[in-house]
Amino acid sequence: MDDWRGVLDALVRERGRALVGHAYLLTGDLREAEDLVQDALVKVFAGARSPREVRSAEAWVRRAVHTLYLDGFRRRRTWARLRHLLASPEQTPGDGPDGPPDALGGNRVLLADALARLSPRERTCVVLHHAEDLSVADIADELSLSTGAVKRYLSDGRATLRALLADDEAEGRPGEPAGDRRVDGDVR
Repeated sequence: MDDWRGVLDALVRERGRALVGHAYLLTGDLREAEDLVQDALVKVFAGARSPREVRSAEAWVRRAVHTLYLDGFRRRRTWARLRHLLASPEQTPGDGPDGPPDALGGNRVLLADALARLSPRERTCVVLHHAEDLSVADIADELSLSTGAVKRYLSDGRATLRALLADDEAEGRPGEPAGDRRVDGDVR
């Protein structure tokens, strides 16, 4: 396709839901995910050099989503502290027709809550590695980090997720105290 408008239209029509699902894994909130994708689309297609095919456009938009997510973390954190003063309670993920895209599978609420507790870089690395199936080298290239930094973020993120999800699992088991569970051979 030669026309950037046609590429944008095809991208949104064919891959829009997947892009929002990916952004949802980063933000944990459907509205924020939709806004993040919208901002990424504007960033990519407002430039002088817009992509000329859908596949490359999707890659550009995904990279812009990652950049915007990491760059906007402070702004979102400030808003999160003030949001309860203005907003009404939102739907929980998966409720109703406007629930989040089917990107998490399994128990979405527990996983979304656990992902929300990771730092932005840990969360981005974990999502890219496990949801997008990118290698450490590809993640390092995508985020302009060293492979060592990506390995560290992945290690820290996995350890945090393991502990959080093990705690949630232990709470659901009657008769087993959470403090006696073993994680990676260590008694907590």
